[in-house]
Amino acid sequence: MTRQAGFRAALLDARAPVPAGLQDGRGRPTEKRFAVYRNNVAVGLRAALETGFPVVRKLLGEAPFRDLAGQFLRASPPADPRMMHYGTGFPAYLEAHPALARLGYLGDVARLDLALRRSYHAGDAAPDAGALERIAPDDLPRARLRFAPGVICLLSRWPLFDLWRFNMVPGAAKPRAVAQAIVVLRPDFDPAPHLLPAGGGEVLAALLGGATLGEALARGPEGFDLAALLGLLISGHAITGAGLSEDPS
Repeated sequence: MTRQAGFRAALLDARAPVPAGLQDGRGRPTEKRFAVYRNNVAVGLRAALETGFPVVRKLLGEAPFRDLAGQFLRASPPADPRMMHYGTGFPAYLEAHPALARLGYLGDVARLDLALRRSYHAGDAAPDAGALERIAPDDLPRARLRFAPGVICLLSRWPLFDLWRFNMVPGAAKPRAVAQAIVVLRPDFDPAPHLLPAGGGEVLAALLGGATLGEALARGPEGFDLAALLGLLISGHAITGAGLSEDPS
């Protein structure tokens, strides 16, 4: 283990000894100063997780979440100096945690928390509400859409939207026992999740992946209301342009 790796390991584990060779300006050991620094780092990382995963925190409760965050930060130190990105591995960590096996939905809830954060920090893009109107009706099946960077689609086998709404919207109904897909939109400054109709997650995921309208519609159920999905995307300032499949623009 390199000296740098040893320092980082000791910084994240309160049980580890102070790294050898650390001294203050007078050449004295720095156990107390290092302990203060170690505590400040842990507090900062835990606070980043508490801020970044509000729904998971509410589902677990303050004390259990704090304990879990402490375990995670020791196992997964930041790989990026920007704290807005910290916790990308948290959903998978929750799903693999033995004590949380009965709460299978926590991983997807954490992914929604992450998606809202990513959407908030995504770059700006000018919406184009009339992009599809400039394409001839017969050419629409060959049209590809361009999307704002803050648009994110999540498909879940859990009632993901209901879980978010029940925990974040006062008076919301209890979650139903259904699978749900969500699109995160950011029409102005603050992103928000929107429930997609049955099959809408598969259709939108295909569009975000570069499929044409015709190809994406084939991913949905028979009779899928594409117009309703496009209306939601347009009202949410999600569409920034459109072109035909052979059009490199």
